[in-house]
Amino acid sequence: MESAEIRRRWLSFFEKRGHTVVPSASLIADDPTLLLVNAGMVPFKPYFLGEATPPYPRAVSVQKCVRTPDIEEVGKTTRHGTFFQMCGNFSFGDYFKEGAIRYAWELLTSAVADGGYGLDPERLWITVYEQDDEAERIWRDEIGVPAERIQRLGMGPNFWSMGVPGPCGPCSEINYDRGPAFGPEGGPAVNDERYVEIWNLVFMQYERGPGEGKEDFPILGDLPAQNIDTGLGLERLAMILQGVHNMYETDTLRVVIDRAGELTGVRYGAAEDSDVALRVVADHLRTSAMLIGDGVTPGNEGRGYVLRRIMRRAIRNMRILGAEGPVVAELLDVVLKTMGQQYPELLTDRKRIETVALAEEAAFLKTLRAGTNILDTAVTETRAAGSTVLPGDKAFLLHDTWGFPIDLTLEMAAEQGLTVDESGFRRLMKEQRDRAKADARAKKTGHADLSAYRQVADAAGVSEFIGYTLTSGEATVVGLLVDGVSSPAAVEGDEVEVVLDRTPFYAEGGGQLADSGRIRLDSGAVVEVRDVQQPVPGVIVHKGVVQVGEVTVGSAAHSTIDTARRRAIARAHSATHLTHQALRDALGPTAAQAGSENSPGRFRFDFGSPTAVPGTVLADVEQKINEVLARELDVTAEVMSMDEARKQGAIAEFGEKYGDRVRVVTIGDYSKELCGGTHVHNTAQLGLVKLLGESSIGSGVRRVEALVGTDAYRFLAREHTVVSQLTELVKGRPEELPERIAGMLGRLREAEKEIERFRAEKVLAAAGGLAADARDIGGVALASGRVPDGTSADDLRRLVLDVRGRIPGDRPAVVALFTVVSGRPLTVVATNDAARERGLKAGDLVRAAAKALGGGGGGKPDVAQGGGQNPEAVADALAAVERLVAEAA
Repeated sequence: MESAEIRRRWLSFFEKRGHTVVPSASLIADDPTLLLVNAGMVPFKPYFLGEATPPYPRAVSVQKCVRTPDIEEVGKTTRHGTFFQMCGNFSFGDYFKEGAIRYAWELLTSAVADGGYGLDPERLWITVYEQDDEAERIWRDEIGVPAERIQRLGMGPNFWSMGVPGPCGPCSEINYDRGPAFGPEGGPAVNDERYVEIWNLVFMQYERGPGEGKEDFPILGDLPAQNIDTGLGLERLAMILQGVHNMYETDTLRVVIDRAGELTGVRYGAAEDSDVALRVVADHLRTSAMLIGDGVTPGNEGRGYVLRRIMRRAIRNMRILGAEGPVVAELLDVVLKTMGQQYPELLTDRKRIETVALAEEAAFLKTLRAGTNILDTAVTETRAAGSTVLPGDKAFLLHDTWGFPIDLTLEMAAEQGLTVDESGFRRLMKEQRDRAKADARAKKTGHADLSAYRQVADAAGVSEFIGYTLTSGEATVVGLLVDGVSSPAAVEGDEVEVVLDRTPFYAEGGGQLADSGRIRLDSGAVVEVRDVQQPVPGVIVHKGVVQVGEVTVGSAAHSTIDTARRRAIARAHSATHLTHQALRDALGPTAAQAGSENSPGRFRFDFGSPTAVPGTVLADVEQKINEVLARELDVTAEVMSMDEARKQGAIAEFGEKYGDRVRVVTIGDYSKELCGGTHVHNTAQLGLVKLLGESSIGSGVRRVEALVGTDAYRFLAREHTVVSQLTELVKGRPEELPERIAGMLGRLREAEKEIERFRAEKVLAAAGGLAADARDIGGVALASGRVPDGTSADDLRRLVLDVRGRIPGDRPAVVALFTVVSGRPLTVVATNDAARERGLKAGDLVRAAAKALGGGGGGKPDVAQGGGQNPEAVADALAAVERLVAEAA
């Protein structure tokens, strides 16, 4: 049974039994504690934690997941993979243990012809939590599983919690016996290679308190509503149903392995080392495609680093296997065709995915060459210091600057006989990530514990946003935090976070900056609002300072936003939508949004593109945008189902999480996007859009920056003033400026070259006199002195060599000349063969001179150069050279 069919049957089975089919959420987690979705229940986490009310009593999904903590184990075991699909069925206060167990058994053991998976019931073993008598009874008495195939295990393997205070409960796992070829008898308690876990049923029935680890926490009591969270690993079930030994040999990965083998000439199954490398390639390329498909782009931080690391591991393993040139295009083609059966959006977005992946491959192949040189230098320095351990900061530099995964550095260092200070590297990595996480957390929560916001939500419900139609409104203070802690009151001068039951203030999100303004209480107190965030769903937090009076929870309030700021931001946001559409029209669908920021009067827009956008194309895009403004198109917003939005062709932003109901912003017949932000009512309100330029911000990602409205006008007015001043200076028309200025610059460069030629001739003209005036110091001809200040280092060197060449070769000769350039003394010393036979080396002489000048220098025995800090010491430096010559003579 193919993976796509396993997925289809799962969703169909539960949908027929009253479950709402929930599409897989993006791999980009809507959770500040996660970089990527790593479990099937993550999208449902707010429901289990009580942060939001589930819109359905039953749900079913097949969730895309990525886990990378055990990335080094990928390819070495039968079950470790970075990407996997978790099939889950969920009950929110509806059915409980008996229902979950019956559904699981029915689906697994029903005949294939009846829509099941057709597993042999005799090969299924069950584990339950050691104190869960109820689950064991259901399995034994209701389902009919023999008692000898039911095993009780402790909290570690068979009790679930999120690791924090909240819901928890016992688990029951269904395991499949793969037979004696995979190990001894004894059930999953003895051998988890033979008895493979395929489905875990979590019975959320208790509330836990604080504590460490999987077992050290108290059970506080029963939950008010019992929930079900189950997870079946699609790849593990595919391994069993397809009769293969490991997940890499299932249908979606084996085809990638085979293609990698064809490209490298390596046969899968020939050797363990090459088998591991082929598995890594297949796993990592599939994960890369899924991440890029969900809007992740390669980078050096966060989820971008995860993608970059796994892509580069895959490319490196292909090179280890023997591939020499680019390979990603061939492998990605197989991945997209295979996974596209389950996720059609991979095929519709194929071009963008390929563009990002191929750009990263090209960058890494280039990096390999440049980074190898850097590593060679670091290895040389390490050996010169008498060490066999490459410092952690060198490994971190290779990673941070050149994108070298640490395992690549480890391997290349080992080839040179060195180890790497991994602990030092990981410490620097952790420090970097901690800084990034702290910054992000501080931005969203102001360092407050999220539980404080959840308490507000529990007590007062969600905040109503009225800002789409109103800029001010009456409200009640339902929550107040001072220094991140809930407080009943705050006084003048306190930095506070205020939660209102309804508010016109827009919380930062979707690329749009937050509103600012004021909250006035009936008591006369005033809060100056400087930022607005939504740290947990539905809770809008106004951050600011109490300017006057005392703020108390329960007080009536009147909130007013800064309307000038709001209008300027709205103009920028609407202009962003127009820019997005214009870029897609010009460059194709690969120019998909990769991020944005809409601030007052200006915006930046990030989009996918493997190369720079030509200036002519950017000019066309700008013209198109402003033509749309002149059409005076109405801007409207409508809330509809996600399916309806897709049918209408609305563009969704990659990485954004959308619910069942979405807001679609339409600009006439030109643009239609999913968006929760604020906008103008008509394109004429934008006035003018001026694109300032575009640049690269990462592999395959470009950024356009622009001005809108009066900000764009002021920019053009300044440009006009500059053009007017230039036309006056050159006595020409504006359109003649480029040609005239180019001509002036050309003539200036020619004049500079002529001046340089005259200066060089003047310097070299002194060579004859300096050679003729050479003094005899104990049989050595010493030509020394100070030449005109400002003589360049190159000219000084040419002059020294010319003087040396004018002194007969059979006469020992030393030439030492000095100059001062920009207040710094410079010297060049040269010796001929006869002088070197007497032990006079240019390097020794220049070091003595440079020391007198307060600096340093060096070079070869025949010619050397040095400098210093003290131009007043040139005479002392000359004396030092003469003294050494006299001593040698």
